[in-house]
Amino acid sequence: MLDQWIKRARQAVARAGGHPYTETRVVRGIPVAVTNTRDDVSTERVFARAAAVLDLVERYQPARFAHLRRDLARIVVERFACRGAYFAERRACLLELTFMANESFSDAQVAATLVHEGVHARLDRLATRYGVTPFAAAPARHERICRRAELAFGLAVPNGAPVVERALASLALSDRDVAPTVNWDGEA
Repeated sequence: MLDQWIKRARQAVARAGGHPYTETRVVRGIPVAVTNTRDDVSTERVFARAAAVLDLVERYQPARFAHLRRDLARIVVERFACRGAYFAERRACLLELTFMANESFSDAQVAATLVHEGVHARLDRLATRYGVTPFAAAPARHERICRRAELAFGLAVPNGAPVVERALASLALSDRDVAPTVNWDGEA
């Protein structure tokens, strides 16, 4: 009880000072860091979603779950410009805060994004260890590999039709469109 009160007090102080509060927990063996900058998003809901998503991957693709545990140092949940991203320098998968909290997206859809970014982590690790072509040299190839992993996941899970539909639509895109160049600095 006192621990919960202290945690809420720290969050309130951080928000009042204009600083985001990050809470980290280990979920299914993977550190998950949630930086919740939104009053309308429940941090508890986000951690519950993380557990549900990881459980889904472990249940329907146990080998993929084992890869996630090996290849990722952490999962980061915060506001971002897209559903998910992989940051090689930190070995971190980012899942966007409002995407994680939005109940109109199923656990399978969120898990598919984690699978996609986890495959980026896997390919990055293989590039470093075994000389697999790195992302910078073949972005469209990497994106297609990740989308095929999403497709396989969508076919494996119940209610995976939206995942399958999205993966197939992405696989039909041109190389330029499947792996667009993104300027994360926002400069034109």
